[in-house]
Amino acid sequence: MNKLITLSLIILLAAAYSCKTSVKLGKKDRIVQIDTEYGAVKIKLYDETPAHRDNFIKLADKGFFDGTLFHRVIDGFMVQGGDPDSKGAKPGMMLGEGGPGYDIPAEFHPNLFHKKGVIAAAREGDNANPKRESSGSQFYIAQGKVYEPEALEALVVSINKKRANAIFENQRAQYKEELTRLQKDGEFDKFNIKMEEMKHNIDSISKMQTLVLTDTMKEAYSTVGGIPHLDQAYTVFGEVIEGLDIIDKIAAEETDENDRPLKDMKMKITIVQ
Repeated sequence: MNKLITLSLIILLAAAYSCKTSVKLGKKDRIVQIDTEYGAVKIKLYDETPAHRDNFIKLADKGFFDGTLFHRVIDGFMVQGGDPDSKGAKPGMMLGEGGPGYDIPAEFHPNLFHKKGVIAAAREGDNANPKRESSGSQFYIAQGKVYEPEALEALVVSINKKRANAIFENQRAQYKEELTRLQKDGEFDKFNIKMEEMKHNIDSISKMQTLVLTDTMKEAYSTVGGIPHLDQAYTVFGEVIEGLDIIDKIAAEETDENDRPLKDMKMKITIVQ
């Protein structure tokens, strides 16, 4: 009888603990706090990116981020963290490959952009990750710089030129083998059809990836600053609402050749609401 009572108590305690630590996913207006040695940074997660919002909340609730480092820091660009391999990592150890074992589909939104203070998801490059899916846990907080209007306009032209070239080269690589075979076999009708298909893909992708700055974006980049060349390429899913100066302090840390701070910059993330 005593054993049964003990077992029942264990089950009840486990259930109570589970209820206590679980969080409601799908809830809007979520705010999290990142505690650092320089102080606390409060971040509002965007409801426009629900998959990223809920994933971040789920990981924070589990304590996934606690004890991890800001393992990549570039002053005038961003501070990056969320790699579970950074917990207790030895000095000089290469970081940036760890995660929870899954990716998240991109959630690009035209009104969410890389102004200073936004939090966005890190990811693998386009060649290995053409769908631009986000890392399951790694994130960065944008710092960037302030642009004069003329410089910002020139930057957008440069960004779009680079994107157009990258799209063309990517499509050419995908179609090269088949086009070469069709041309060699003299199947010119099929060759022309494939060429038109490739051109259509290039036009379609270019329309999605061409950067067009709204007046709101132009004002932000010319006042608070940011990282325009990452817009519509990496998912932005929240922004700092308190403690932006702490990001500047972390970004100013001395780093090694791999942009890892020489002093471990640990974090703890909790859910505020």
